[in-house]
Formats: sequence, C-alpha cells, structure tokens
Amino acid sequence: MTNESKKADSRTGARKSIRFLPVAPLPENLPEGRLAIADMANAFGVTHRTLHFYEEKGLLTAARVGPMRVYGPEEIQQMAVVNTCRETGMPVAVIQELLEHLSAAESQEEADGVFRNAMTARKRELAAQQSTIRRQMQQINELLDFSAAHESETNDNTPSASLAAAELRCLTLMAEGYPTSRIARALEIEPGEVQVMEKNIIAKFNSNNRFQAVAKAVMLGIVGH
Repeated sequence: MTNESKKADSRTGARKSIRFLPVAPLPENLPEGRLAIADMANAFGVTHRTLHFYEEKGLLTAARVGPMRVYGPEEIQQMAVVNTCRETGMPVAVIQELLEHLSAAESQEEADGVFRNAMTARKRELAAQQSTIRRQMQQINELLDFSAAHESETNDNTPSASLAAAELRCLTLMAEGYPTSRIARALEIEPGEVQVMEKNIIAKFNSNNRFQAVAKAVMLGIVGH
C-alpha cells in the first residue's frame, strides 16, 4: 500500500470488519431487513449528516445499492453500539479506539468484555465529573451566600433615610470629635436639638451609638476620616 493510500485510509477511518459486536439496545419498532439512510436516521433519532460523520470517522460503514446507502443487520448493531456510547457522552476518539479493540476481539466473550470495560471506564469518568460538579456547585453556593451576607452588611450600613443638610453638618462635626455642646454652638442651635439630631442620625445608620454611626459614615464615604 502506498503512502497516499495509507493517508486516505486514515482520513476515512478504514478498519477491518468487526466479527463480534457487543449487545447494545436497538430502537423500538425497527424495520426489518436492510435500512436506507433515511430509515436508519429515523430509527436512531439522528440526522443524515450525523451518519455521514460517523462514516467519515470510521465508526460506521454502509453498503451501496446504486446511489443509495443501505445498512444491514451488522451495521445496524454497530450503530447501536456507537449510539449507546455517544449517549453516555463518550468522545468520538474513544469510540474509535473501542472499535479498534472490538475488531481485534477473537470471541464474543472477549468483545463483550471490551465493551463492558469501556462502559466501566466511562462510568468512572462520569462519577469524577459528578464529584467535580458537586464541588463547583458548593463553591458557587458559598460565593452566593458570601455575596448575600456582604450585601446585607452593606445595606445595614446604608442610612435608612437620606440625611438633611443640618444632619450632614452635624455628622461631619461628630466625625471630627466635636462634643454636643460645640456642635450646638457651631450650628447655632440648642444642645437639646443637637441631641435629638444625633439620635436621628444614629437611627438612620442602624447603629447603637454615635461612634458606630460615624464609623459607618466614614466607611461609606459620607464623611471624611
């Protein structure tokens, strides 16, 4: 065989026929005898393009009757194997390798063992993926919980109502460490009015005292350090 012929065989996925195929579920109401490509596609719920793709990758073969592709019992059973593998998410390259091993099988028992080993390996892969997905879901849940807690904390720091101009001036003086008496003189109001204003500011910041209110105001950038 020339190098060009070998390359052509590699591109078309040519391989020797498989004498022993493992048992795989066939579609219900499968027509008897050989199937045309349209019947094959309908039976397995795939498109014509998918069947062409499988043939290009060496996963399936078809005979020809004139211009028509037709599939006999062996090709139908091979399609059942390929379809089962694809439904488990098995990559095409892995199916190609599986078919290579099946083509080398010298008995039905060996072929069944090869197929069973492939399914077991795929099961392990899916279990590992499931574990990874669970871990990623846990990470997402923790992130969402953290975001919700952070948002709640931010909301707690945010004034429940906007500050009036006099309250903002009072808060600024509170942040500068002014006592109630000095704030009263600066705002030219009575100390009792300042006390009421401070209580309102503390309440708007959901705080317990003036120090907490000032700390939240600084954190939010409402007043400077």
